[in-house]
Amino acid sequence: MPAARTQLDQIKDFTQVVADTSDFSSIKEFAPQDATTNPSLILKAAVMPSYAPLLDKAIKDAGNNASLSQIIDRLLVTFGLEILSIVPGRVSSEVDARLSFDREASIERAKNIIDLYKRAGIGRERVLIKIASTWEGIQAAAQLQKEGINCNLTLLFSFAQAVACADGGIKLISPFVGRILDWHKKNTGKDFVAAEDPGVRSVAQIYAYYKKFGYRTEVMGASFRNKGEILELAGCDLLTIAPALLAELNASTESVVRKLDPSKATAVDLEKVSFDEKSFRFALNEDAMATEKTAEGIRLFSADIVKLEQLTLQKRG
Repeated sequence: MPAARTQLDQIKDFTQVVADTSDFSSIKEFAPQDATTNPSLILKAAVMPSYAPLLDKAIKDAGNNASLSQIIDRLLVTFGLEILSIVPGRVSSEVDARLSFDREASIERAKNIIDLYKRAGIGRERVLIKIASTWEGIQAAAQLQKEGINCNLTLLFSFAQAVACADGGIKLISPFVGRILDWHKKNTGKDFVAAEDPGVRSVAQIYAYYKKFGYRTEVMGASFRNKGEILELAGCDLLTIAPALLAELNASTESVVRKLDPSKATAVDLEKVSFDEKSFRFALNEDAMATEKTAEGIRLFSADIVKLEQLTLQKRG
């Protein structure tokens, strides 16, 4: 009699599982298709003794005259290359969050990251450039997509951000399920069961909208707080999951039911909408949660980039 399949294996039947970590051992253990990184994950890994040689390598490869930003991009790519030696699919590498409101600078940094991967023998089809879902970030990504550079729009908390990304032809978006839940719990004092989780509901709405109106942008639920959120989004295009929750899914053999399905999206009561810059900014401003969490996320990622730069300066001597 065959062994019972784990929940992780069952989810992989209809959702592409992505590892939300920069820890190589965790990636090897759970065999995801793709992996995502961000400045916080890179910083967490870079301060560990086992990963110190990667920072040393990035500093050396960048050269004596390299700027801090060039070394940080090297470090992101160095981690990305290690990850791509493990996963069969793609890795997401993030543009400096301090450029979230600078379209042209974001485009320039994205092309530099892609060029570093190219020099290392990695084609652009295996890389997703992560950019924050500001108006400027979405416009930068739309331009990059036209030039054949696929993007992953991160720090996404609202329907308006998701619609603008789809209209911009973005390859993939990462709605932050857990951070949406965090905001609502803090502001209402309520606990939410997984089926009523506001982060889960946000992703389900975006998924249905994309499928109903034929958008090709992929939806990757991110930033989970518990296993229940993941199970409620089973069937989403992709889910990026931290090692602790991957382990929890891998330890259970309970049945997994597909919750999101393209065939059911046509029945969802949603009207097609669009946003120009003014209406986008107003819609985002009207959504207190999305406004606050986008700004907070940019601040946190920016702070971790600064910490990475300080660590680099210490190493450089």
